[in-house]
Amino acid sequence: MCQSMNNIMQSIKVEESKMTQTYVTLNNGAKIPQFGLGVYMINGDDATKKAVTEALKLGYRHIDTAHAYQNERGVGQGIKASGVDRKEIWLTSKLWPSDYGTDVTPQAIDKMLARLDTDYIDLLLLHQQFGDYVEAWQAMEEAVRAGKVRAIGLSNFDGERLDKILEIAQIKPAVMQVELHPYYQQGALKEKMAQYGTKFESWYPLGHGDAKLLNESILTELGEKYGKTNVQIILRWHIQRGHIVFPKTANPEHMSANINIFDFELTAEEMSRVDDLNKNVRYFNLPLAQQEAQFKAWTPAD
Repeated sequence: MCQSMNNIMQSIKVEESKMTQTYVTLNNGAKIPQFGLGVYMINGDDATKKAVTEALKLGYRHIDTAHAYQNERGVGQGIKASGVDRKEIWLTSKLWPSDYGTDVTPQAIDKMLARLDTDYIDLLLLHQQFGDYVEAWQAMEEAVRAGKVRAIGLSNFDGERLDKILEIAQIKPAVMQVELHPYYQQGALKEKMAQYGTKFESWYPLGHGDAKLLNESILTELGEKYGKTNVQIILRWHIQRGHIVFPKTANPEHMSANINIFDFELTAEEMSRVDDLNKNVRYFNLPLAQQEAQFKAWTPAD
Protein backbone atom coordinates (compact mmCIF):
# COMPACT_ATOMS: atom_id res chain seq x y z
CA MET A 1 0.00 0.00 0.00
CA CYS A 2 2.83 2.36 0.91
CA GLN A 3 4.68 1.63 -2.33
CA SER A 4 1.47 2.16 -4.28
CA MET A 5 0.98 5.55 -2.63
CA ASN A 6 4.59 6.47 -3.43
CA ASN A 7 3.96 5.62 -7.09
CA ILE A 8 0.84 7.79 -7.11
CA MET A 9 2.70 10.71 -5.53
CA GLN A 10 5.56 10.31 -8.01
CA SER A 11 3.06 10.37 -10.89
CA ILE A 12 1.49 13.54 -9.50
CA LYS A 13 4.93 15.15 -9.19
CA VAL A 14 5.75 14.33 -12.81
CA GLU A 15 2.44 15.74 -14.03
CA GLU A 16 2.96 18.91 -12.00
CA SER A 17 6.46 19.31 -13.48
CA LYS A 18 5.07 18.98 -16.97
CA MET A 19 2.37 21.54 -16.27
CA THR A 20 4.62 24.10 -14.64
CA GLN A 21 7.62 23.96 -16.98
CA THR A 22 8.20 27.42 -18.42
CA TYR A 23 9.19 28.28 -21.97
CA VAL A 24 11.13 31.05 -23.69
CA THR A 25 10.27 32.18 -27.21
CA LEU A 26 13.31 32.35 -29.48
CA ASN A 27 13.82 34.92 -32.25
CA ASN A 28 12.52 32.41 -34.81
CA GLY A 29 9.27 31.88 -32.89
CA ALA A 30 10.18 28.46 -31.49
CA LYS A 31 9.40 27.86 -27.82
CA ILE A 32 12.26 26.29 -25.86
CA PRO A 33 11.77 24.66 -22.44
CA GLN A 34 13.55 26.90 -19.98
CA PHE A 35 14.72 24.12 -17.69
CA GLY A 36 16.56 20.98 -18.71
CA LEU A 37 19.26 18.43 -18.02
CA GLY A 38 22.88 18.99 -18.99
CA VAL A 39 24.90 15.82 -19.62
CA TYR A 40 28.40 17.31 -19.62
CA MET A 41 30.77 14.91 -17.84
CA ILE A 42 28.24 12.08 -17.63
CA ASN A 43 30.62 9.45 -18.90
CA GLY A 44 29.50 6.67 -21.20
CA ASP A 45 26.35 5.98 -23.14
CA ASP A 46 24.85 3.65 -20.53
CA ALA A 47 25.07 6.21 -17.73
CA THR A 48 23.80 8.92 -20.06
CA LYS A 49 20.88 6.81 -21.23
CA LYS A 50 19.90 6.15 -17.62
CA ALA A 51 20.15 9.82 -16.64
CA VAL A 52 18.16 11.04 -19.65
CA THR A 53 15.46 8.43 -19.17
CA GLU A 54 15.10 9.33 -15.50
CA ALA A 55 15.00 13.06 -16.24
CA LEU A 56 12.29 12.68 -18.85
CA LYS A 57 10.24 10.59 -16.42
CA LEU A 58 10.49 13.45 -13.92
CA GLY A 59 9.10 15.92 -16.43
CA TYR A 60 12.27 17.33 -17.96
CA ARG A 61 11.78 18.22 -21.62
CA HIS A 62 15.13 19.74 -22.58
CA ILE A 63 18.40 17.80 -22.93
CA ASP A 64 21.70 19.59 -23.61
CA THR A 65 24.60 17.58 -25.03
CA ALA A 66 27.51 18.07 -27.48
CA HIS A 67 29.80 16.14 -29.79
CA ALA A 68 32.61 16.93 -27.36
CA TYR A 69 30.75 15.27 -24.48
CA GLN A 70 31.03 11.92 -26.29
CA ASN A 71 27.63 10.76 -25.04
CA GLU A 72 25.19 11.73 -27.81
CA ARG A 73 24.33 8.09 -28.48
CA GLY A 74 23.34 7.68 -24.86
CA VAL A 75 21.12 10.76 -25.13
CA GLY A 76 19.37 9.31 -28.16
CA GLN A 77 18.95 5.96 -26.45
CA GLY A 78 17.53 7.63 -23.34
CA ILE A 79 14.98 9.56 -25.38
CA LYS A 80 13.84 6.36 -27.10
CA ALA A 81 13.74 4.40 -23.83
CA SER A 82 11.67 7.09 -22.07
CA GLY A 83 8.67 6.58 -24.32
CA VAL A 84 8.15 10.35 -24.45
CA ASP A 85 7.15 11.65 -27.87
CA ARG A 86 10.20 13.15 -29.59
CA LYS A 87 8.14 16.25 -30.46
CA GLU A 88 7.78 17.02 -26.73
CA ILE A 89 11.55 17.04 -26.19
CA TRP A 90 13.92 19.88 -26.97
CA LEU A 91 17.29 18.47 -27.99
CA THR A 92 20.38 20.68 -28.03
CA SER A 93 23.83 19.70 -29.24
CA LYS A 94 27.04 21.45 -30.27
CA LEU A 95 29.62 21.19 -33.03
CA TRP A 96 33.29 21.09 -32.03
CA PRO A 97 35.89 23.15 -34.00
CA SER A 98 37.00 19.96 -35.77
CA ASP A 99 33.44 19.90 -37.19
CA TYR A 100 33.79 23.35 -38.76
CA GLY A 101 34.16 23.98 -42.49
CA THR A 102 32.21 24.24 -45.73
CA ASP A 103 32.70 20.59 -46.57
CA VAL A 104 33.08 19.30 -43.02
CA THR A 105 30.08 20.78 -41.20
CA PRO A 106 27.29 19.24 -43.34
CA GLN A 107 28.83 15.80 -42.81
CA ALA A 108 29.29 16.50 -39.10
CA ILE A 109 25.61 17.39 -38.75
CA ASP A 110 24.54 14.18 -40.50
CA LYS A 111 26.82 12.16 -38.21
CA MET A 112 25.34 13.95 -35.21
CA LEU A 113 21.81 13.11 -36.33
CA ALA A 114 22.87 9.47 -36.65
CA ARG A 115 24.48 9.40 -33.19
CA LEU A 116 21.39 10.97 -31.63
CA ASP A 117 19.13 8.69 -33.70
CA THR A 118 16.83 11.56 -34.62
CA ASP A 119 15.62 13.28 -37.78
CA TYR A 120 16.27 16.80 -36.51
CA ILE A 121 18.06 18.77 -33.81
CA ASP A 122 16.08 21.47 -32.06
CA LEU A 123 19.09 23.69 -31.32
CA LEU A 124 22.60 23.41 -32.75
CA LEU A 125 25.44 25.54 -31.41
CA LEU A 126 29.00 26.26 -32.40
CA HIS A 127 30.77 25.10 -29.24
CA GLN A 128 33.92 27.25 -29.39
CA GLN A 129 35.08 30.37 -31.24
CA PHE A 130 38.03 28.78 -33.06
CA GLY A 131 38.63 27.30 -36.50
CA ASP A 132 36.45 27.84 -39.59
CA TYR A 133 33.51 29.12 -37.58
CA VAL A 134 32.18 31.40 -40.33
CA GLU A 135 31.91 28.51 -42.77
CA ALA A 136 30.38 26.37 -40.04
CA TRP A 137 27.74 29.02 -39.31
CA GLN A 138 26.80 29.24 -42.96
CA ALA A 139 26.51 25.45 -43.13
CA MET A 140 24.25 25.48 -40.08
CA GLU A 141 22.03 28.02 -41.81
CA GLU A 142 21.72 25.58 -44.71
CA ALA A 143 20.82 22.82 -42.23
CA VAL A 144 18.00 25.02 -40.92
CA ARG A 145 16.71 25.51 -44.46
CA ALA A 146 16.93 21.76 -45.04
CA GLY A 147 14.86 21.00 -41.93
CA LYS A 148 17.66 19.18 -40.13
CA VAL A 149 17.95 21.87 -37.44
CA ARG A 150 15.26 24.11 -35.96
CA ALA A 151 17.41 26.85 -34.41
CA ILE A 152 21.08 27.78 -34.29
CA GLY A 153 23.26 29.66 -31.85
CA LEU A 154 26.66 30.14 -30.28
CA SER A 155 28.52 28.96 -27.22
CA ASN A 156 31.49 30.84 -25.76
CA PHE A 157 31.76 33.50 -28.48
CA ASP A 158 32.65 37.11 -27.77
CA GLY A 159 34.63 40.05 -29.10
CA GLU A 160 35.70 40.20 -32.74
CA ARG A 161 34.73 36.60 -33.47
CA LEU A 162 31.19 37.19 -32.29
CA ASP A 163 31.10 40.39 -34.35
CA LYS A 164 32.17 38.44 -37.44
CA ILE A 165 29.30 35.97 -37.03
CA LEU A 166 26.80 38.79 -36.52
CA GLU A 167 28.13 40.51 -39.64
CA ILE A 168 27.73 37.52 -41.98
CA ALA A 169 24.75 35.78 -40.39
CA GLN A 170 21.58 35.61 -42.45
CA ILE A 171 20.01 33.83 -39.47
CA LYS A 172 20.93 35.66 -36.28
CA PRO A 173 21.86 33.55 -33.23
CA ALA A 174 18.78 32.34 -31.40
CA VAL A 175 20.79 31.42 -28.32
CA MET A 176 24.05 32.37 -26.63
CA GLN A 177 25.34 29.76 -24.18
CA VAL A 178 27.92 31.18 -21.75
CA GLU A 179 29.06 31.09 -18.16
CA LEU A 180 26.23 32.81 -16.29
CA HIS A 181 25.39 32.86 -12.57
CA PRO A 182 24.74 35.41 -9.80
CA TYR A 183 28.45 36.28 -9.54
CA TYR A 184 28.80 36.75 -13.33
CA GLN A 185 25.64 38.05 -14.93
CA GLN A 186 26.85 38.93 -18.45
CA GLY A 187 25.24 42.38 -18.50
CA ALA A 188 27.32 43.80 -21.36
CA LEU A 189 26.88 40.75 -23.59
CA LYS A 190 23.14 40.67 -22.92
CA GLU A 191 22.88 44.32 -23.89
CA LYS A 192 24.82 43.69 -27.10
CA MET A 193 22.66 40.73 -28.13
CA ALA A 194 19.29 42.22 -27.19
CA GLN A 195 18.78 43.75 -30.64
CA TYR A 196 18.85 40.27 -32.17
CA GLY A 197 16.41 38.74 -29.70
CA THR A 198 19.08 36.26 -28.64
CA LYS A 199 18.26 34.31 -25.47
CA PHE A 200 20.87 33.29 -22.92
CA GLU A 201 21.67 29.80 -21.71
CA SER A 202 23.77 29.30 -18.62
CA TRP A 203 26.60 26.91 -18.01
CA TYR A 204 27.98 26.91 -14.48
CA PRO A 205 24.50 28.11 -13.42
CA LEU A 206 25.48 27.40 -9.80
CA GLY A 207 28.90 29.02 -10.05
CA HIS A 208 30.82 25.77 -10.47
CA GLY A 209 29.59 24.67 -7.05
CA ASP A 210 31.44 27.48 -5.28
CA ALA A 211 30.55 27.19 -1.58
CA LYS A 212 30.85 30.95 -1.13
CA LEU A 213 28.15 31.60 -3.72
CA LEU A 214 25.94 28.73 -2.62
CA ASN A 215 26.02 29.93 1.00
CA GLU A 216 25.35 33.61 0.37
CA SER A 217 23.11 34.88 3.18
CA ILE A 218 20.39 36.18 0.83
CA LEU A 219 20.02 32.71 -0.67
CA THR A 220 19.77 31.13 2.77
CA GLU A 221 17.21 33.73 3.84
CA LEU A 222 15.05 33.13 0.78
CA GLY A 223 15.45 29.37 1.07
CA GLU A 224 14.11 29.49 4.60
CA LYS A 225 11.22 31.71 3.53
CA TYR A 226 10.09 29.49 0.67
CA GLY A 227 11.10 26.10 2.07
CA LYS A 228 13.72 25.62 -0.66
CA THR A 229 17.44 24.96 -0.82
CA ASN A 230 19.92 27.66 -1.76
CA VAL A 231 20.48 25.83 -5.06
CA GLN A 232 16.76 25.98 -5.82
CA ILE A 233 16.74 29.72 -5.10
CA ILE A 234 19.56 30.26 -7.64
CA LEU A 235 17.79 28.16 -10.25
CA ARG A 236 14.56 30.05 -9.67
CA TRP A 237 16.45 33.34 -10.08
CA HIS A 238 17.71 32.11 -13.45
CA ILE A 239 14.20 31.21 -14.56
CA GLN A 240 12.78 34.59 -13.61
CA ARG A 241 15.67 36.38 -15.33
CA GLY A 242 14.70 34.61 -18.55
CA HIS A 243 17.75 32.36 -18.65
CA ILE A 244 17.68 28.81 -19.96
CA VAL A 245 19.34 26.43 -17.49
CA PHE A 246 20.24 22.74 -17.42
CA PRO A 247 22.17 21.77 -14.29
CA LYS A 248 24.14 18.55 -14.74
CA THR A 249 23.42 15.58 -12.50
CA ALA A 250 23.02 11.84 -12.84
CA ASN A 251 21.50 11.57 -9.36
CA PRO A 252 17.69 11.08 -9.51
CA GLU A 253 17.20 12.82 -6.15
CA HIS A 254 19.13 15.87 -7.32
CA MET A 255 17.21 15.84 -10.62
CA SER A 256 13.92 15.86 -8.74
CA ALA A 257 15.05 18.66 -6.42
CA ASN A 258 16.42 20.78 -9.27
CA ILE A 259 13.18 20.81 -11.22
CA ASN A 260 11.09 21.49 -8.10
CA ILE A 261 11.27 25.26 -8.57
CA PHE A 262 7.99 26.06 -10.27
CA ASP A 263 5.74 26.26 -7.21
CA PHE A 264 7.02 29.59 -5.91
CA GLU A 265 8.13 32.98 -7.25
CA LEU A 266 10.66 35.48 -5.99
CA THR A 267 9.42 39.05 -5.62
CA ALA A 268 10.93 41.90 -7.63
CA GLU A 269 12.75 43.10 -4.51
CA GLU A 270 14.15 39.62 -3.85
CA MET A 271 15.28 39.28 -7.45
CA SER A 272 17.07 42.61 -7.12
CA ARG A 273 18.86 41.44 -3.99
CA VAL A 274 20.15 38.36 -5.81
CA ASP A 275 21.17 40.62 -8.70
CA ASP A 276 23.24 42.58 -6.20
CA LEU A 277 25.50 39.53 -5.77
CA ASN A 278 27.07 40.30 -9.16
CA LYS A 279 30.86 40.60 -8.90
CA ASN A 280 31.78 40.17 -12.58
CA VAL A 281 33.74 37.14 -11.39
CA ARG A 282 33.93 34.09 -13.61
CA TYR A 283 35.29 30.63 -12.84
CA PHE A 284 36.58 29.65 -16.27
CA ASN A 285 39.65 31.79 -16.86
CA LEU A 286 41.84 29.86 -19.29
CA PRO A 287 43.54 32.43 -21.58
CA LEU A 288 42.14 32.58 -25.10
CA ALA A 289 45.41 31.48 -26.72
CA GLN A 290 45.54 28.38 -24.52
CA GLN A 291 41.91 27.61 -25.26
CA GLU A 292 42.58 27.79 -28.98
CA ALA A 293 45.66 25.60 -28.79
CA GLN A 294 43.95 22.95 -26.67
CA PHE A 295 40.58 22.93 -28.38
CA LYS A 296 41.91 22.88 -31.96
CA ALA A 297 44.35 20.09 -31.10
CA TRP A 298 41.60 17.69 -30.10
CA THR A 299 39.11 15.88 -32.32
CA PRO A 300 36.25 14.04 -30.59
CA ALA A 301 35.48 10.57 -31.90
CA ASP A 302 32.43 10.00 -34.08
